[in-house]
Amino acid sequence: MGSRVLHLDVPANSEAYLMRNVPGSVSSPPMNGEKGLFRNQNAGFTALASPVRREIGNRSSTRSFCVDDNDLEDGKASKERESSAQSLRLPKIQNQALLSGLAYCISSCSMILVNKFVLSSYGFSAPVFLMLYQNIVSVTIVSTLSLSGAVPTEPLTWNLIKVWLPVNIIFVGMLITSMFSLKYINVAMLTILKNVANVLTASGETYFFKKQHGTQVWVALMLMIISAVAGGITDLSFHAVGYIWQTLNCVLTAAYSLTLRHVMDSAKQVTKSGNLNELSMVLLNNVLSLPLGIILVLGLNEMEYLLQTSLLRMPEFWLVITASGVLGLGISFTSMWFLHQTSATTYSLVGSLNKIPLSIAGIVLFNVRTSVQNSLSILFGLLAGVFFARAKLRDNSPTL
Repeated sequence: MGSRVLHLDVPANSEAYLMRNVPGSVSSPPMNGEKGLFRNQNAGFTALASPVRREIGNRSSTRSFCVDDNDLEDGKASKERESSAQSLRLPKIQNQALLSGLAYCISSCSMILVNKFVLSSYGFSAPVFLMLYQNIVSVTIVSTLSLSGAVPTEPLTWNLIKVWLPVNIIFVGMLITSMFSLKYINVAMLTILKNVANVLTASGETYFFKKQHGTQVWVALMLMIISAVAGGITDLSFHAVGYIWQTLNCVLTAAYSLTLRHVMDSAKQVTKSGNLNELSMVLLNNVLSLPLGIILVLGLNEMEYLLQTSLLRMPEFWLVITASGVLGLGISFTSMWFLHQTSATTYSLVGSLNKIPLSIAGIVLFNVRTSVQNSLSILFGLLAGVFFARAKLRDNSPTL
């Protein structure tokens, strides 16, 4: 939940974040290791698949989840990336593709595990405040980097805010429902249930944008539905409230992904540069989420809980939730770095495969009761996610 843009799905993931993700994708070949993390930052669509990773975007927000595989569009972003004017060079490091991939996987998986730890192990009962605090951490870091000139961001003008506000409301809802569902559902099942957002997004693309998907994509989506239903039926720790929150999260995640398409075009028209890079979206999403988050904290009576809980008097608790905010933003940085060192194919598949160790870690670390049937349903859903990523890439890029 934090940095949000759900990288996600976005990198699931992203969790998302991952804002977590920005529509559009890149099918260009891997870039030389000497090229900087923010090379082509002003390129508009940054190829970070859909919103949950930013969750995902960053917190992408997202900020909540690893990689979401909703939107790997044809080469539109590749052309825009060529027009970038600014870059930040990294020190020359050998094997940057491997290093960036590991950093991306670790940050994206750690984000949701830390959030689960805060909400379940600590028993923290103010998920909206947690989201609000993580967003404050993201705004502080990105603003500091922007003011120092380390990264380029667009000025937050009133015209840009007016255009972005509707999608930001959906974004906040996406993050909050993700927090509530995570409190009640184990990590492995949550990973599988989030696949339903892919189904809704693909259906929305077909209905609203007349986009045609190949047979393999629909087969993969059907397998995701089957695995989600089977997983829910065999879930030994089934919690109806958690499943309701996750259903709402899937609807909002799909709505965010579909709405972002339209808003991105409008937003770029009111920026000074004519583009809106990912870090600008992270900053925009998180800044706009602050007043809404404060209203919700007060409206949902979390303030009373915050004044009474002893957790806020524990320095280690503040360290943990601050780390969760940093990890949310880290998903955006590492996903951009990884994407610039590899291809869209590698990026998408690693994001899907990354859900496997995440699910295993979630079961082991939190002592989740499971059965053979439930474990098989989870594995089936994870493999369906990998199949979906491959099918989507093949669907959008015949040359891959």
